[in-house]
Order: sequence, then structure tokens, then C-alpha cells
Amino acid sequence: SLWATLNSGKVIPGYGHAVLRKTDPRYICQREFAMKHMPDDPLVKLVLRLYDIVPPVMLEHGKAKNPWPNVDAHSGVLLTHYGLTEMNYYTVLFGVSRALGVLASLTWDRAFGLPLERPKSMSTEGLMNLTK
Repeated sequence: SLWATLNSGKVIPGYGHAVLRKTDPRYICQREFAMKHMPDDPLVKLVLRLYDIVPPVMLEHGKAKNPWPNVDAHSGVLLTHYGLTEMNYYTVLFGVSRALGVLASLTWDRAFGLPLERPKSMSTEGLMNLTK
């Protein structure tokens, strides 16, 4: 049960985030996609139900600073729905996507002659304004 897991000092996988203190926007995008394209999938129904159950329990428990779902609370369900059922590859996909994001940032750094930095989010419009 959720209470047993929390009382044992363990975390609830897919809930909480090191930085965010609200529902992860990536989770929200995946949730909306699933509700539109696969609302009858049993695992999607389960994830949608957990969204209503887990955060209030974590808040009542009192130790979680962020009881809201992160991207991991939903991504596995989508991957499973589309046939990627080997869970060992989920971390690999996360790593590849992270590497591609860092590569894009490094490419812009080189293009603008900037030093190495921690990647920040910037809109395409902002990048275009930098090049004018």
C-alpha cells in the first residue's frame, strides 16, 4: 500500500521531483495525449486514477515536499501501449533524450562562441533574436 511504502521510508516511483514543486509539465502533456488517443487502455486508466489518489496521501503523510507526478509516472504506460514492454530500455531512452538535448545546447554554444554552460530553456524566438 502507499502508506506502507511511505512509512518504510521509501519513495513512490513517478512522484516528486528534485526541482519542481508542481505537476511535471511533461507528465501533463503525456496525460493529455493518453486521454485523447487511448482513454480505454487499462494502464492509462490506472495512471489517471493514481493521479487522484497518490498526491493527497503523500500530503497527508507529510514528508514529501512535492507529491505531484513527474514524467516517469506516465511515460512507461505510453511506451508499453506502443509495444516497448522491455522496461530496461526506459532508462536508455531517457539517457538518449537527455544526450540529444545537451548536444543541441552545445551546438548553440559553439555557434555563438559561448563557454560551456548548464543548458537553459530558451524559445526559438529568443534564439532568433540573438542572431539578429
